[in-house]
Amino acid sequence: MCDCPEHATLSRRALVAGAGAFVVAGMVPRVGAHAEDKAPPPNAIPPAEALERLKAGNARYKADGGKDRDFSVERAARVQAQHPIAGILSCADSRVPPEIIFDQGPGDLFVSRDAGNVVSNYGLASFEFAVTSLGIPLIFVLGHSGCGAVLTALSASMQRKELPGHLPELVKAIQPAVITAHGKHPGDYLAASIEENVRLGMTRLKTQSEIIGEAVAAGKVKIAGGVYDLETGTVNLV
Repeated sequence: MCDCPEHATLSRRALVAGAGAFVVAGMVPRVGAHAEDKAPPPNAIPPAEALERLKAGNARYKADGGKDRDFSVERAARVQAQHPIAGILSCADSRVPPEIIFDQGPGDLFVSRDAGNVVSNYGLASFEFAVTSLGIPLIFVLGHSGCGAVLTALSASMQRKELPGHLPELVKAIQPAVITAHGKHPGDYLAASIEENVRLGMTRLKTQSEIIGEAVAAGKVKIAGGVYDLETGTVNLV
């Protein structure tokens, strides 16, 4: 081997050239990668289709309690991204698990839960993220029969009770639904208040968030809602 400077210079040049070729090769897209990157995400579906999937899932749940699921399936794929078909604003009641009620698996639903399925600023921000970053086509407000939060708001309205802690804030958020429901169903004031509270949540999602409101106006996102019957397992649309 020659120890001359010319050889050293050539070796360095060869090394630099080889490294450059490696970098350039790494920048060249794989065959089919471009098409792969342009493929629409799994949740790029019309809002109406997303709602139909929820309705079909609830029908399965009512019929046989939903399918047995292996939650480990596609776990690795879910590490890379999430593609939920719907956002769910649900009551925090322990008897109302949205994934089970709609027979959906991990990654299918983007869920925000508060007592009385009220719309909070944090909830709005969560759904704004889901609309802009995750591309959800549907937001569903899920109330339920016998809701304790709505009953508390109803009782506070009728009895003018003073409540402890942060409960007055929760009651205040639900109070407009109670007022609207007054006189609609004299035989079941609670059921009417629960329905009106779902409608109130649907309206607030559209009117209190410019991001969500614009997506709804453009037809990219649909706002829907329903009441889950604890006894029958049915979600009745409102």
